[in-house]
Amino acid sequence: MPPRSTTPEASTARRFDRDHPRYKWIALSNTTVGMLLATVNSSIVLISLPAIFRGIELNPLDQNNVSYLLWMIMGFLLVSAVLVVTFGRLGDMYGRVKLYNLGFVVFTVSSIALSLDPAMGGAGALWLIGWRVVQGVGGAMIMANSTAILTDAFPGNQRGMALGINQVAAIAGSFIGLVLGGLLSEWHWRAVFWVSVPLGIIGTIWSYRSLHELSKRETDPVDWLGNITFGVGLGVLLAAITYGIQPYGDHSTGWTNPWVLAGLIGGVVLLAAFVVIETRVKYPMFHVGLFRNKVFAAGNFAGLLSAIGRGGMQFMLIIWLQGIWLPRHGYAYESTPLWAGIYLLPVTIGFLVAGPVSGWLSDRYGSKQFAVGGLLIVAASFVGLLLIPVNFPYWLFALLTFANGVGSGLFSSPNTAAVMGAVPADQRGVASGMRGMFLNAGSALSIGVFFSLMIAGLSSHLPQTLDQGLQSQGVSPEIAGQVAQLPPVGTLFAAFLGFNPLASLLGPTGALDQIPAANAATLTGKEYFPALISEPFHNGLVVVFVTAAVMMVVAALASLVGGSTGSRREAAAAAAAAPAATADDREVADELEADVEGAVPLTPVVPEEETAAAGVSRPDGTS
Repeated sequence: MPPRSTTPEASTARRFDRDHPRYKWIALSNTTVGMLLATVNSSIVLISLPAIFRGIELNPLDQNNVSYLLWMIMGFLLVSAVLVVTFGRLGDMYGRVKLYNLGFVVFTVSSIALSLDPAMGGAGALWLIGWRVVQGVGGAMIMANSTAILTDAFPGNQRGMALGINQVAAIAGSFIGLVLGGLLSEWHWRAVFWVSVPLGIIGTIWSYRSLHELSKRETDPVDWLGNITFGVGLGVLLAAITYGIQPYGDHSTGWTNPWVLAGLIGGVVLLAAFVVIETRVKYPMFHVGLFRNKVFAAGNFAGLLSAIGRGGMQFMLIIWLQGIWLPRHGYAYESTPLWAGIYLLPVTIGFLVAGPVSGWLSDRYGSKQFAVGGLLIVAASFVGLLLIPVNFPYWLFALLTFANGVGSGLFSSPNTAAVMGAVPADQRGVASGMRGMFLNAGSALSIGVFFSLMIAGLSSHLPQTLDQGLQSQGVSPEIAGQVAQLPPVGTLFAAFLGFNPLASLLGPTGALDQIPAANAATLTGKEYFPALISEPFHNGLVVVFVTAAVMMVVAALASLVGGSTGSRREAAAAAAAAPAATADDREVADELEADVEGAVPLTPVVPEEETAAAGVSRPDGTS
């Protein structure tokens, strides 16, 4: 197929026509808005939870309400992670643009419903959780197909840049959501959901008006058995990890809870069954043979580790700022969610600076050095964060978090381009979904993994420190011991939600009314608790950030071994030397050669029937 920009029809095509030379930029702008909308909403609720729970008059720290809190945090992420691969495959079969457009509709309707929550208390929380799940369905449709739509629309020499911008919007959205949620929740908790409505309506109309199907649809039947085993297996596994951070019996976490263990084991068994099913059914949901491609496999593995580290850092920095640093610098606990988002802006700025640039450069010089270098910068920033004092000078914190954002931006764009460029054209939708699944699952996993690590670090020092600190202010040994033995997750959630931790812990005991007013004021003031918890918290930070740094180094090794591509010239040479499997594969080789030399195609296009008759293998291992 000749380049769209040189066809006679292109010169007279309208701006939104599929053959117009600028159609690719329409596709990029629309899908970037879609990804930004979906990912902003994955984090906007995190920073707004205090205002939301106050708005529906529910105490999230009450033992009976913790499940509401967990599902408000995790519901969107879980559904997005579970369904994104299925929607990617359905996009391959029924139209990527069709599924993407439907995602905008579902997302917009659910945003309207969220903003109109009619109930209070538990009923209000259930309404929000239910519609957040529906919103996650819409987000999964958008995330699963936006990358594939861009891969279809852009030629190989611009694909890294386009995917880079798209992924910058995706990941930057998770940080922008923190600031936006803090600002909007100061005005009204419903505004957290209102903000998505006009953008959703505009995006829905725009996508239906401007986007076109450029891919050849698959006509295979739906692999229901594969879809069900994958969705249930991943959902059960992530739900078990979510409940693993809740206390169980005398344990500070729930990893010994039989239901959690059953979920972990059952989820792994179902996912293993999915792999077996996909190798045996005639029309699989996902060609597992794609993981024999080292670029695809290593790129997704590196993306998963990067998502876990990024999500863990986000949660730890929020707790650090809201529970310790901001109160020690004069900020009221109620205002810390807003200011935590503002003080985390250097991460977003670093990402926005590095992401598009690395995508553009990787198109010309290869992606490996940028992906590896970016991950090593992220690892170094984690080491720097664990070395600075808990009551840090802000300029040093800002510098380290900016470096973290730069490193993430350098990695994300080349990694996305490498993964999406490693699959046949007819698998781009499901491959995009698989990549989205790894990113969303990584965000969900990060909560369970890093909260558990932080709790483990706190458990060794916090009880004794808290017991001694409370008794020094006149709290009775019985109450001090009782509060000190409470699971550290309560303290972490209080700090995470911008609540006054000691007021939340001591209020139900009546201890604040039994001690002198000056002592009560000291305990619930801005200085005492942050100073008291600083040393135990730092011990937890060491465990968390060392683990995160190790993950980034392992991800860098994966990218070095096989998770990224070389330069365009090297790719063209490799395509010329290897036997192409299909017309799509030949077209990629033609693009590469034309990009590098401006010459005629490397080899003639071979019809798919001829390659099938000759028994030529596809890159995914099929014939």
